Amino acid sequence: MKTPPRLDKGFLKAKNIIESSEDIKVYSHRDCDGITAGAIISTLLERLGKEHEIEFINLNQVENIKIENELTIFTDMGSGQRIEEITTSNSKIIILDHHPPLPRKNLKGELLELNPINHGIDGSTQISGGGMAYLLSKKFNQYDTSWMGVLSAIGDLQNSLTGKLTGLNNQILKDSTRLGQIEIIEDLSIYGRQTRPIFVALSYFSDVNLPITNNKTESILLLKKLGIPYKEGERYRCLCDLTMEEKRKLFSELVKMLSREVPPKYVKYIPQLVSAEAYDLTSEEKYTPLRDLAEFSTAINACSRNNDIELAIRILKGERGAALDELESVSRTHRRYLAEKVELIETEELLKQKKNLQYFKTTEIKDNVIGTIAGMIIGYGDWRKPIIGLGIREHGTKVSLRCSRLLALDGIHFGSIIRKIAEKVGGSGGGHAMACGAYIPPGTENKFLELLDNSLKGKIG
Repeated sequence: MKTPPRLDKGFLKAKNIIESSEDIKVYSHRDCDGITAGAIISTLLERLGKEHEIEFINLNQVENIKIENELTIFTDMGSGQRIEEITTSNSKIIILDHHPPLPRKNLKGELLELNPINHGIDGSTQISGGGMAYLLSKKFNQYDTSWMGVLSAIGDLQNSLTGKLTGLNNQILKDSTRLGQIEIIEDLSIYGRQTRPIFVALSYFSDVNLPITNNKTESILLLKKLGIPYKEGERYRCLCDLTMEEKRKLFSELVKMLSREVPPKYVKYIPQLVSAEAYDLTSEEKYTPLRDLAEFSTAINACSRNNDIELAIRILKGERGAALDELESVSRTHRRYLAEKVELIETEELLKQKKNLQYFKTTEIKDNVIGTIAGMIIGYGDWRKPIIGLGIREHGTKVSLRCSRLLALDGIHFGSIIRKIAEKVGGSGGGHAMACGAYIPPGTENKFLELLDNSLKGKIG
């Protein structure tokens, strides 16, 4: 896919605005896509010799910003926020976003909003915030940040349903492969290709509850049955070590196992659940968390969720050595916290069932990991229903929804559903088919769950 002509003209206009500005402030979102988008723009501005400051914020903080700089750039945010409330007669703003845009009223100053949705392009599957930032950088002949545009898309789960990058994401991927930055590998859709022993990686398979789910012993027995060694000398083998023949055996076996477990209507989607393209960053060492872009995106999110975005930026801009030691420490802390909270949900039996969904409420889990936890416990509950995590706070409740990819492949778009339900209780929300969220007012949690449960009648199972 080529960049549509009108959008391309928009990038050229943005280029001219940046070239004529000296005092620049960048705001970006605090997730992998937003952090990477911010790193791309910051790298560009550094190379242009432009004075700039960058700040990473949550979406609900946008409307509290005071515009004080000559040029303000928003990456991976801005379209879904009421930017007109913060504009002044002197303000000059560029928005590089891919989320559904709001209509603009009473706008002051100059606003250039570049959003693929305004050009008929799906912003949830075909380009990310980081992708938009890269396409702008490309106008300055900066092609070497293309790998970050790919990382943004992976971090934003844009390949999660098709197993590959499509649309403008694919154009960015081609830029990166032409430079030799990324190698595309036809692989199994199992997380932890470079760092997890294969039997551990298999035990985390949770889109459907299988005998191997959360069971390392069963995973080892499966590998033995298929004649796939899980050790090489004293070292455990990872998915990236398997030969194509071994991967074919494992693919066939997983397809058989899944076909026995799912209702007939889901069987046609199983191959998509088991195989996918993987993307290796060729400059990174094998068996490290930065080699595979899915694992790299997790590392960036770990930095954000431990309030160390500065470390993420250092790594994205190429720092290694001590930065990798710090990353290992941050990642270890992050994994420990997640494990503790999953155990909390299990031991206190917080996961409750409704007819068409399952949920947990808590005051003890940080808002920025509620979604991660919900995704991790799909294998502990009923995979046929989405899991909703509710982080209860005095000022309001953070809602995160995760589900098996099979539900999304069957056509349920939970992002659209959750947006409508959140609005009915006075909140706001949205997101992807299989990963989305909302903010709702305090005290509306039960009403929200009831409305969501009713809206899913006839769609689940």
